[in-house]
Amino acid sequence: MKRGTVIVIAKAPVPGRVKTRLQSEFTAREAAALARASLVDTLSAVQFAPATRRVIVLEGEPGPWLPPGFEVVAQRGGGLDERLVAAFEDAYDGTPMLLVGMDTPQLRPEQLGFEWAAHDFGGYDAVLGLTEDGGYWCLGLRTPDPRALVGVPMSTDHTGRDQLRRLLALGLRVRILPTLRDMDTPRDAAYLADEFPSLRVSRLYRRLQHAAHPGLLFEQALGGTARVVATGIDGRTVPSLSDVDRWTAPADDVDRLALSRCEGPVLDIGCGPGRIVTALAERGIPALGVDVSPRAVSLTTSRGASALHRPVQDRLPGEGRWGSVLLMDGNIGIGGDPADLLRRCAELVRPDGLVLVEVDPDDDLDERSPIVLRSSTGRHSTPLPWARVGTRALIRHARATHLHPTEDWRTPHRAFLTLRRTA
Repeated sequence: MKRGTVIVIAKAPVPGRVKTRLQSEFTAREAAALARASLVDTLSAVQFAPATRRVIVLEGEPGPWLPPGFEVVAQRGGGLDERLVAAFEDAYDGTPMLLVGMDTPQLRPEQLGFEWAAHDFGGYDAVLGLTEDGGYWCLGLRTPDPRALVGVPMSTDHTGRDQLRRLLALGLRVRILPTLRDMDTPRDAAYLADEFPSLRVSRLYRRLQHAAHPGLLFEQALGGTARVVATGIDGRTVPSLSDVDRWTAPADDVDRLALSRCEGPVLDIGCGPGRIVTALAERGIPALGVDVSPRAVSLTTSRGASALHRPVQDRLPGEGRWGSVLLMDGNIGIGGDPADLLRRCAELVRPDGLVLVEVDPDDDLDERSPIVLRSSTGRHSTPLPWARVGTRALIRHARATHLHPTEDWRTPHRAFLTLRRTA
């Protein structure tokens, strides 16, 4: 006896085109990897479902993630309602059809059984499985019928209810399947990882939780989507690298005291969201910030200051002509090699130019070990090369450069060292 067709409607898991809501916590590539794992989990369940035919109605190109035994049909139509109509029409072979999406990887083959299709649908004309967010994860129809779908509002928190009303309005008897949870947001992914730990998407989620790119977590911190702290490998917090509130606030009295030493034009390395560059501009001192974070650069320019998205080791404007170069907020640690960073600063300033470094209040500290960024969402970054140095240690590092220390000064909680290029 023919049992019917299972249709999977899906997008090829291409970075930037799938699971964009996951990108509040994951990169576009990571979000696409999670989408791919979710799709593979779904296809695996469909592969073992007791159906006569298995069809994937696909936007994009099939890849190695597609298992054998699936017919591939290209998506067509405008809105999602029209694409669903087309999917049913293109897959129809005279037997009942059950259409599912790629967002419920927790599906089990037995949930896709066609016992509802046998014996005249068991008395039903349609099947509907709702999702917790108000949508639906599956729709079963005996025959294609555009009236069942065209005009139903899609991707809302009431799509499932509207779809059910449409089916009932057509006089169809509807069997309701168990409610499932879609994977659309990081919270959804965390739920699936906890509740269904053996899924591919769950295993990938756990790996990504402990392998975030440091830049992504820094972007989250600046964007206010998560609290992020920096710790040593031993787990102890590094306060100078965790004070996001101070970085995003206007320059304070200590900042302004440091800036009073500056000779323009000024280059601020690791400018963050731009409080220092903005304060210099307000004083009429030409200044430019550089940072590897696109969000930091965007925040700086939104304040009316100037900034470039660029690492300090890349070619920079005005090399050898800057009056002052700043390494505030512990940025002497960038790259994990203070001597190398000081040599780079010496290349950037003009002869007799200044390099102003905010150092650790512990004069003897000379620690070169990676840091880890930890997000309130639970993600940990991969280790980031970093250094923490106090005044005495920095003076030792400066001996290998053309920079000579000229002033050591501090406030109750912050310490600074000014160096001048000697050749």
